[in-house]
Order: sequence, then structure tokens, then C-alpha cells
Amino acid sequence: MTDELLVVRCQLGEREAVTELVRAWHAPVWRYVRRMLDAQRADDVTQEIWLAVIRGLPRLAEPGRFTPWLFTIARRAVADRLREEYGRDETVLGEEPPAGDAISGLVDRAELIAGLSGLPALEREVLVLFYLEDLSIEDCAEICAVPPGTIKSRLHRARRLLRDHLEEKGFQR
Repeated sequence: MTDELLVVRCQLGEREAVTELVRAWHAPVWRYVRRMLDAQRADDVTQEIWLAVIRGLPRLAEPGRFTPWLFTIARRAVADRLREEYGRDETVLGEEPPAGDAISGLVDRAELIAGLSGLPALEREVLVLFYLEDLSIEDCAEICAVPPGTIKSRLHRARRLLRDHLEEKGFQR
């Protein structure tokens, strides 16, 4: 069943459709939020996102544009949380890499995650949306409310920053 049909069913008041929609999109939304925040805050923010989605579904004019609409809500929720946190203190928000496992694949992944979490929020966000959530340049632009060219330049800068970080840690291209 397509997301568009699920959204229309939700708009018609079918509770089962809401359950299916949340089941289908909970993991991708949580992964996006988790890559932008730590695990505890990701759980809280994800709940806030789903509350906003359920409240906003009746007003969604284009059910076929559900994915960009959903990630726009997620982006705003993450930005609000980051603004809240940055307002309280100046600590850098990010993900702690897994500790103590000698398996090289896990170490490489931990370095990649650490590198990703060390990027500025705008660059980290565009990498997560484009590569990890597999959204198009156009969808990323809509979610971030910027032109596609800005997304392309952010992607370029983010890849360069991530590459530089990984090279500093001794990883080769």
C-alpha cells in the first residue's frame, strides 16, 4: 500500500491506517533524529514528531508529498531541540562512538559516526537526509526550505569535512 493511500485513509479517520503509517515510518524518522541528537533525546523528539504528524495529517493538502512533509516536521523538531540545548549551554551535541570493540568494521563505522556527529548541524543534516534516508536533492531542498543548489553545495562541503576528519584519523581514500 502506498504512503499516499495510507495518508488519505488516515485523513478519513481510519485508526488502522494511522498505525500502519507510523509502523512504516517510525524507524526512518527515529534514525534521522538519532543521527542529529543522542539516543535519549531522539526518543523524546520522535514522539513529539509523531504527535505533530497525527495532528497535522488532516490538513496535509497533498498526500503524495507525505515524505518531505514528514521530514520537514522532523527537521523543525530537531532544530527546536538543538536551539533549546544551545541556549542552555555551549556543549557540542553528538553521538558517542561505540567503545571497546576490536572488529575493524565496527571501528570504521564508529569513526564514521564520530565524524558525522562532529560535522556542523546543516552539513550533518544534509548527509543524513541524502545518503542515509535516501531522499532526492529536491526532497532535501524542500525539507530544508532552501534551493536545490544550496543542498548540492552543503553536500559538497559535508563530504569534504567528513573526508578530512577521516583522513586525520588515518583512514585512506
